[in-house]
Amino acid sequence: MSSESTATPTITSEAPSKSWRDAWLVYLRPESLRMLSLGFAAGLPLLLVLGTLSFRLREAGIDRGTIGHLSWVGLAYGFKWVWAPIVDRVPLPWLTHAMGRRRSWLLLAQVGVMCGLAGMALSNPQTALGPIVAWALVTAFASATQDIALDAYRIESAPADEQAALAASYQLGYRLAMIWSGAGVLWLAARSEIAALAGNYQDAAWRTAYLVMAASVLAGVVTVLLSREGKGRELPPARSAGEWLQSALIEPFADFFRRYRWHAAVILALIAVYRISDVVMGIMANPFYVDTGFTKDEVLSVVKTYGIIMTIVGGFVGGAMSMRFGVMRVLMLGAILSALTNLMFAWLASIGHSVPALILVISADNLASGIASGAFIGYLSSLTNISYSASQYALFSSLMLLLPKFVAGFSGDFVNAYGYSNFFISTALLGIPVLLLVWAAGHVKKSSERAGSTTPAVDSP
Repeated sequence: MSSESTATPTITSEAPSKSWRDAWLVYLRPESLRMLSLGFAAGLPLLLVLGTLSFRLREAGIDRGTIGHLSWVGLAYGFKWVWAPIVDRVPLPWLTHAMGRRRSWLLLAQVGVMCGLAGMALSNPQTALGPIVAWALVTAFASATQDIALDAYRIESAPADEQAALAASYQLGYRLAMIWSGAGVLWLAARSEIAALAGNYQDAAWRTAYLVMAASVLAGVVTVLLSREGKGRELPPARSAGEWLQSALIEPFADFFRRYRWHAAVILALIAVYRISDVVMGIMANPFYVDTGFTKDEVLSVVKTYGIIMTIVGGFVGGAMSMRFGVMRVLMLGAILSALTNLMFAWLASIGHSVPALILVISADNLASGIASGAFIGYLSSLTNISYSASQYALFSSLMLLLPKFVAGFSGDFVNAYGYSNFFISTALLGIPVLLLVWAAGHVKKSSERAGSTTPAVDSP
């Protein structure tokens, strides 16, 4: 075991003891407000290469099975651990010296996102799918790189007991961006359509909407330029290529397994499946709205605006509850609620087009998603060693998406074969292993405490 890893404190998640007042006031700290803006920059690309893109492609007449397969573009987020050590360790010429390790990579990634979105804006899926898929890959890769740097920057910006609240502020910005890249892009596209061609796919309207989204990334660029670097540890330069490979590629992951030993298997299994119900269901949500007859205005007002507001509320409730009651208890609650609310989508599929029913389903689903997400980000942050925050958090967040995104790629084929109701019921059943793993992760902590383990503690449900 290296001296660096043993001397470096790990971000842990001890049983919270803050009062409710202190738990809420932490959201007004400068670090939380900074995360609000940077979370907005991080949240912009996701729907534009996944959810909103699926709406655009379905409107363009692309088959549901093809849309499901194209969701594999999102696997870029699942493999970001591969290049996370580069973001963690490799300085950028001039930029790193001028801005610092995290901010320099953030700025480069944001420029990449802007270029990718502009390329998607200028590509017509009805003419050829290849160009829009290629630019979506560029956007996803740049967005994943931004996530790597931003997650490390967030972890290095506040102490361990504030990570859940910092995650909630990040989620607020992220969800506001999702309103803009979800409801906003639909509103822009709808208002840019030519009335005489109503009911037909109009690529010019989508081009306008995506170009506005590309320009919106400037909010993150300005924040990066005006922010200061976090308090990450200065890393000594490697004396050889072998030493660099050891410190950059091997040590971050070896450190995790040294600290958690066999407990790592339970932790990684939980991370791999915790969001599977929501991620798999989410790919077919927008095609479902189109096929059920919901209009752009109905979707943007109920799903993309009101729904995201409910997610934001859930995120803040989840963050505060995590600080008050402990993250593992809230993880269990979030897993239960996520599975149950997917069953409500099956009920909506049986009803058909009904705006009141849609409002009810979206209220429950997005509130549950916010609670689960806020607690889960806090949990992932608690597992990292600050010396390797970018690499280790990238491993966790990549693993969180890898299996769900892969399974989601077949979601369109499942719907074509069995229908929407059976699909939503199946996604709810995917949540059963999650409940078992949350329970197991809590008991792993208890057993390690009884054995006198030095494994960083998390509270159990």
